Parts: sequence; C-alpha cells; structure tokens
Amino acid sequence: MLSDPIVALATPPGRSALAVVRLSGAGAFEVARRVVVAFRVRPARTARLATFRDRAGDTIDRGLYTVFPGPASYTGEDLVELSCHGGLLAPTRLLAAVHEAGARPAAPGEFTRRAVLNGKLDLMQAEAVGDLIDATAPAQALAALRQLDGSLSRRLADLRVGLVEAEGLLAYDIDFPGEDDGPVPRSRVAVQLESVAARIERLLASAPTAERMREGALVVLAGRPNAGKSALFNVLLGDQRTLVTEIPGTTRDAVEAHTDFLGWPVRLVDTAGLWDAPDPIDRLGVDVSRRYLAAADLVLLCVETGRAPGPDESAVTGSRPTLLVRTKADLSTAVPGGGLPVSAVAGTGLGELRRAAAEQVFGDRAALADLEPALGRARQRTALARARDALASALELFRGEGDAVLVAHHVREATGALDELVGAVDIEDVLDRVFASFCVGK
Repeated sequence: MLSDPIVALATPPGRSALAVVRLSGAGAFEVARRVVVAFRVRPARTARLATFRDRAGDTIDRGLYTVFPGPASYTGEDLVELSCHGGLLAPTRLLAAVHEAGARPAAPGEFTRRAVLNGKLDLMQAEAVGDLIDATAPAQALAALRQLDGSLSRRLADLRVGLVEAEGLLAYDIDFPGEDDGPVPRSRVAVQLESVAARIERLLASAPTAERMREGALVVLAGRPNAGKSALFNVLLGDQRTLVTEIPGTTRDAVEAHTDFLGWPVRLVDTAGLWDAPDPIDRLGVDVSRRYLAAADLVLLCVETGRAPGPDESAVTGSRPTLLVRTKADLSTAVPGGGLPVSAVAGTGLGELRRAAAEQVFGDRAALADLEPALGRARQRTALARARDALASALELFRGEGDAVLVAHHVREATGALDELVGAVDIEDVLDRVFASFCVGK
C-alpha cells in the first residue's frame, strides 16, 4: 500500500475567498516544514497563522495551517491542511511549493481511498462521501449522511453475521456426517438461511427507488402543442429555461433540468408537443419526446382545464406511471374533470403537484426524517445480487438433501460478496472503479 506524501487542492479552483491544500502521507510533516515557516506539530488540530514560502525563500502567502497526526486523521496518516487566499495564483504557487518539497500530486479520490485502506471508512462510507459531494437535493444529502454514518454498513454487517452463523450450523453436518439429524436440526439451518435471503431480497427491492434518488427521478411533461407544458416547466424550476409563446410547437427539443420536489431530487424534462407534425424537424422533436416518455419514472400529462383528454393523449403515456395535470386553470371556470388543476400564471396548484409527483415516484420510501438506507449504486446492487444468487443455490441444495460441504461453499460465496460490498477484502479493481469519479482533493 502506498503511503508516500500526496497533495491536492481540496477546494474548487478559481476566484474565491479561501483555498485549502491537503497534504497526507508518511513524511507529510517534513514536507510541510519546508513550506510553512516555524511549522509545529503540537498542539494538534489547532489552526495557526503562518507564512508559506517556496524553496527559493520567496513568500507565497500568509494563511492558516492545521495538523492532524495519524491515525487520528481523515486518511489515518499524518495530514496537514494549508489554507491560503483563493483565486488562481496563490493556490497554484502553494501547490507547486509543496510538490518541490517532496509530495506528489494525489490521484482522484486518493485521500478517501487511503482512508478505506487504513480502516477509517469502509467502501460503502467512501461512496457516501462522493454522493454527499454530488448531492443537489435534501433527500440525497440525508441519504448520503446516513450511509456515511454507517447505517447501511451495519445492515450489511448484520446480514454477514447471519451467514457466518449459518456456516457454523452447517459445520455440524460436515463434522458429524453419521448422525441421523446431526447435533443441529436441519430445520434450524433452513430457517437461518431463509431469514438472511429474505432480508437480502428486501434490501434489493429498495434499490430502484434508491437509484432514482441518487440520479434524480425522470419526470417528463407531455401533451399536445400549446398545452402549457413549457410555462409549467419554467415555474416549477423557478427559472425561464424555455420559450413560452401562444404559437403551438415553440418547443422542438427536450429540455432537461435538475430540481427537487419537497426535497426529493427530480430531473424535470419539457418535451415537444405530441401531434401529427408535417414538418420533418417537428417530427424529430416528437420522436425525442417519445423516447423520454419510454424512460420516464413519471409522466405529467398536461391537458388544458375544461378539455377532455383525447385518446391519443392517453395512449402516448403507454405503461408509464402518469399524473393528469389540468393546466391553465386560471383561464377556465369549467370543472377540471379529474386531475390536478394548476396555473403557471397564478401559481396555484403547484405545491399539490409537487407533493403528488414526489409521493408517486418515491412513495415506497419513508418520510425524509425516517429515510432507510438503500443501495443506490450499480456496484452495490451487483454484489448483493451475487450474494442472493449464491444463497439461493445453497438453499436449493440444502432442501434437496445436498452435500453440506457444497451448501457451505455457496454460503461462503454469499459472505464474500458482502465482504466486497464493504471493502473487507483486497480488491484493487473495485477500488479503482469507486474512486475514478472522485475529485483529486478528496
């Protein structure tokens, strides 16, 4: 395992009040001593004012530095954070000085990777760090914080304990093959395996919603031209992202933007009106709309208040979950006739629309305050699915009076899949995939 000194900018580059340079690894204090005037290790975890200089002795900046002796640091190694003025020049010069002093540039996610390798975080918690940084909605941030706190790791640890207990029970069958029923009744082993399998299935069942929460649910506005889709799109975003005119067919392409409905992340899409377009360009826009409809987590079918939906409008949604939205409610005194009446001009009905959409897309999750941990990444789902399949093979063999050694082998496969989930085994290729998308300062 590499432990040489690494350094990176831990804040976004560009114009800012402050910039933080993070330095970690064996010999980090010696490197910092060559850059920080009158550098001291003690007292630890205390910000101190100092002058930063390069190898030639020229002053770079005057700022703060904080020392975190290992293992009581983020990475588990000796770590120093240097805070200088922001912008481009001071942080760049400070980074260059630390490079000259003996630290190499960090790879993407290398600080968090070292935290995993040094036992400060498990792999699930490391992924939560990336999710928290990328969060754009309160639900995403809360789910990441819960995972970072270890809630999902503890749930997986409980599953692993169940599998290890099942292996222990199977060991009796292996050690006492001549016994009629063995020291442990076979029904007890079956109950143990079935219990773990059921808990794995419940966790896997929550994965689709967890993925929607991590990526944002795809909510598509659809309807005929001039049905008020673009006006509703703009008011839901709180920004004028698309053109709104009385001329039908103003929107010819799909426009996608991120927002949140009551704290839940949404990828809201305004699409071209669905009609029998004579113009080739308009027909291309309709084709794009249909592709978005086919992938939507929820379709908001926009029909003007007072007008009955035509068969073509109902048909376009296909089998996708749909909410009927009665647009332009401020222009009609007619009874909506079903659906949610809204007015983009008057701002009425928008709260009810957001609530109904959030409940339909994320309804199988608890309220934000009681958000349960779930699998939001493909890597996590793949590993847990392997554990499920291995356990299913074990149960099939066991119920068929199969060899206990083979049953135990499949149970160990399931245990290994859970170990890979939390990074309890040495799997460099998995680490490479996890940290490839991290910023270098994390």
